Amino acid sequence: MNCLIVDDHQISRVVLRGMVELDPSLILIKECSDAMDAHKEIMNNQIDLLLLDIEMPGMSGMELAESLKSKRPVIIFITSLPGYAVDAFNLNVVDFLVKPVTASRFLKAIEKAKELIKLRGFVEDTQNDEFVFIRDSNILKRLDMADILYMEAKGDYVKLNLKGQTHSIHSSLKSIEQKLPKDIFFRVHRSFIVNLSKIDSVEGGTLIVNHQMVPVSDLYRAALYKRLQIL
Repeated sequence: MNCLIVDDHQISRVVLRGMVELDPSLILIKECSDAMDAHKEIMNNQIDLLLLDIEMPGMSGMELAESLKSKRPVIIFITSLPGYAVDAFNLNVVDFLVKPVTASRFLKAIEKAKELIKLRGFVEDTQNDEFVFIRDSNILKRLDMADILYMEAKGDYVKLNLKGQTHSIHSSLKSIEQKLPKDIFFRVHRSFIVNLSKIDSVEGGTLIVNHQMVPVSDLYRAALYKRLQIL
């Protein structure tokens, strides 16, 4: 599990480095003294876990966490200021540690991070492609693939439309598309992905999916018709 330490105090970084060394599964990629350096590192490398201070010069840890959209590591905040706890958990971080941190408390937080990384994702692939997990606050919920009608991009979120319910995931449509089984889901528009088995009819540039209209753009129409096995 690749991790990054971000703290503007050298002593704090040394202490955290020692704790990281307690778990052989953790690979320390770099120690950053500011959030801007950490942001560059996250954009350029595969970082699974962020051990992040909050109050730092320039960009704060909160601002860094908020800036990370589709490429967002699991985050553990480590700070001397307990008053940030509510704001931190509103950012869906896995844990919030108050300095000085004991080794046992640190390792407990790491175990939580490992579990989340296993089931991660705004959507997580599974071995049999029958279901996915989505994150709702700090809860991972299972959804059967067969129940998903279509997905719609809504700014920084993707709305999953099921029969009788909807869910919103903080992710990009492109990121989700890369994790979905290609034999079930098909992109029909810049902002829409549909479950092919749920299409009731095609009327010009519009799909009817469970009595709801989904647009089809010219860019995807020809490829869609090939997939629909038209007789």
